[in-house]
Amino acid sequence: MANDGPVEHGFPHLQTVRAAITALYRRMSYDTIQTFSTSVVPADVAFADTDDLYLGAQRVAREIVRHYRLPDARLIVAFRAMEHAANIELAAGPEYFVELNDRFRTHRRDIGAALAHEAMHAYLHRLGLSFAGTRDNEILTDTAAAYLGAGWLLLDAYREDGASSQKLGYLTPEEFGYVLAKRALLFGEDPSPWFTSAQAYTAYGKGMARARRDREQPPLTAAGWVGRRRYARDRRHAEDRALVAAAGVSYVFSDGPEPLRVSFPCPTCLQRIRVPVKGRVRARCGLCRTVLECDT
Repeated sequence: MANDGPVEHGFPHLQTVRAAITALYRRMSYDTIQTFSTSVVPADVAFADTDDLYLGAQRVAREIVRHYRLPDARLIVAFRAMEHAANIELAAGPEYFVELNDRFRTHRRDIGAALAHEAMHAYLHRLGLSFAGTRDNEILTDTAAAYLGAGWLLLDAYREDGASSQKLGYLTPEEFGYVLAKRALLFGEDPSPWFTSAQAYTAYGKGMARARRDREQPPLTAAGWVGRRRYARDRRHAEDRALVAAAGVSYVFSDGPEPLRVSFPCPTCLQRIRVPVKGRVRARCGLCRTVLECDT
């Protein structure tokens, strides 16, 4: 939790974020992810200053648990002085004990954001899905919360001005925006009207620009003129066996005696797709079922 401290910006964890999205599809399946097509809505996690602290926190926790489809799980919420925003005790369940930073006693509108992250730890624990190392595992948790419809709360908790700052989670604001944009492009759901933070709206816009760029990379037909020209040049070198992987691009040409093929990340789930180099090709991602128009 950045509390009046510096907030990291940009996309420093983008490779891990993309790996997390792919891991979700592989572990959960396309059909399961489709059941999360509707996000948590603001009214369900609203927390007024006049609400009882503990009863209100338990109410929001129940809503987050319901959204994650953990019907037999119960979050028991407490508050204490601590360095981090929150902590969850991952036992066998069905009860999970969550401690929230004392800061949330007076910043109640952000309790839903903290619980969205901690409840996702329980969800991933039950799935048996984790990344090696604390940093990467926390990035996986933030990514999963955002992609499955509750993480917009974490981005909305980001606020920064000349005198103070607050950010929850391990992703940068722009990376949260990127994951939310990936979700928006998949489900046609725009979370930006729910933001109460102007900085969150800006970060979402930057994330959307990066997410759209994924759809405009060669050999996809939506690639721009500059990308198509470079791809054609790289393809010529690959056909002469002078090039396999070009620097600074996401596509890779095959190396070997077989007919030339090119692999590239699916713009939806980021799994790599491999297709023959033979002009116009329609490819279907076996993981997320996205149909892609390519000019190889």
